[in-house]
Amino acid sequence: MIKVTFYDSAEDHLLDFAVIVSRYRDQWIFCKHRDRNTFEFPGGHREKGEDILTAAKRELYEETGAAEYTLKQVCAYSVQRLDDKEADLKESFGMLFYSEVKELGEMPPGYEIEMIRLFDEMPDSLTYPEIQPELMEKILRSVF
Repeated sequence: MIKVTFYDSAEDHLLDFAVIVSRYRDQWIFCKHRDRNTFEFPGGHREKGEDILTAAKRELYEETGAAEYTLKQVCAYSVQRLDDKEADLKESFGMLFYSEVKELGEMPPGYEIEMIRLFDEMPDSLTYPEIQPELMEKILRSVF
C-alpha cells in the first residue's frame, strides 16, 4: 500500500522529482515510456545542482516537446510505501506542478518517452495507479 501526503512546502534538498500535470487544448497530456504499456504524467528526477523549477521545465520539454506553456507550482508531496518492513517506510518527496501548454513542438530525440497522448480524463492504464489519481485530485481541487 502507498500513502501520498501533500505539504504546503518542503525543504528544497528533500525534493527528488517534479511531476507536471498538464493540459493542451482542454485535454490532459499523458506520456508513454518506451519500456512500458502504461501512461504517466510528465515528470522525473531532478539532476545534480538543478533547482526544482528548472527540473520541471526540463522534464516537461523532454517528455512532451512543450514549446510554450504556463507553469504553476501547486504543492510538495511525499510518497511512502506502507509495508511491514521498516526499511520500506522511507518517504520520497517531489513537487507537483500544473501546466497549460499552449504549443507542442517536436519531442527531442533520444529520451525515454515513446509518445504522448491526449485524454479527456485519466486513462485506465496508469504507470503509478496508487499515486496518479491522488495527484490529479489535488490538481482538480487546487487549480480548477
